Amino acid sequence: KLLFDNPLKSVQSYNLAKATGVEAIDRFKLILEIFTRRATTKEAKLQIQLATLRYELAHAKERVRLTKLKEQPGFMGLGAYEADVYYNAINRQIQTIRAKLLKIREKRLLHRERRAELGFLSISLAGYTSAGKSSLFNALTEETTQVDKALFTTLSTKTRLVEVSKKQFLLTDTVGFIDRLPLTLIEAFHSTLEETIYSDLILLVLDISEALEKIEKKNSICLETMEHIGASGIPVITVLNKIDLLSESETEEKLEALKTKVKNPILISALHRTNLELLKRELLEKFEDYVQALFTVPLTKETMPFMSWVHESADVKEAKFMSDSVQVTFEANPLFAEKVRKRVEKLDGKFVAIPKTQ
Repeated sequence: KLLFDNPLKSVQSYNLAKATGVEAIDRFKLILEIFTRRATTKEAKLQIQLATLRYELAHAKERVRLTKLKEQPGFMGLGAYEADVYYNAINRQIQTIRAKLLKIREKRLLHRERRAELGFLSISLAGYTSAGKSSLFNALTEETTQVDKALFTTLSTKTRLVEVSKKQFLLTDTVGFIDRLPLTLIEAFHSTLEETIYSDLILLVLDISEALEKIEKKNSICLETMEHIGASGIPVITVLNKIDLLSESETEEKLEALKTKVKNPILISALHRTNLELLKRELLEKFEDYVQALFTVPLTKETMPFMSWVHESADVKEAKFMSDSVQVTFEANPLFAEKVRKRVEKLDGKFVAIPKTQ
């Protein structure tokens, strides 16, 4: 195949193929082909189909014209289809796929709302493709998600519960960014990318073993993409991954050069689990607004389900059972602590926030 970095019109692709005897495709078409090979989930496949159809729609008029001129006989089985018929056929397929994606998105929204009810804080992994996001995901979750040097190993989100020093949060691995990510793809993968938008914290993963200029460029691309999808206001920790591929002096030299250009840098090797504890401490510091509180509720048939709910999402320090009530001291993020307070009031109990000691 002949690959072109710039967009090609249908007539250009056809003329190039006719002149060379080799199929000519542009950058976007190549990305679609890679995505198609990598897609494993129903949602990812639907998103790629949507992006492909929108790509076809943009080229429809020219392709129909070529077909009618018999420059591309039998193109896509169209025969003598008129442009409006072709348009309508593609649009119907687009609407069908959008409806299916909407159902998946609604289901994800319900899951997100459920997680919010439980009080879990959310962290998203973001970064340029092949930076090591999935390796970091595996290191933090102790799972074995597929890791590959090839582009776009991850095309759908994965979310797991992670515990650090008795504080629980949800970690989500997302699709990797690339330079000049086509708008059509961003829109098609919106339901996947929006997991990043609703995060409390983003771990932006960069490959520090690459050339300094490339790291800076990829960092800018990632930040621009995050801004485009509406995630620019979320706190960021920049995870400089793959320090195992550099000497200590090279690592320090690059860190010094990047300090003013990346947000909150942390050096790690996800593959060898180097500095993971340092990263975890940084996560805890970002969530240091956890509050301690004490509540007392009467013992009723609603008390034990309520206690189980608190145990699921908070760090319960102490629980004292008395003859007709239970007193609990716990630590949790402010959002969940406020939900506990409201539930305590409904149970005719008492809730007291414990001031932090200096």
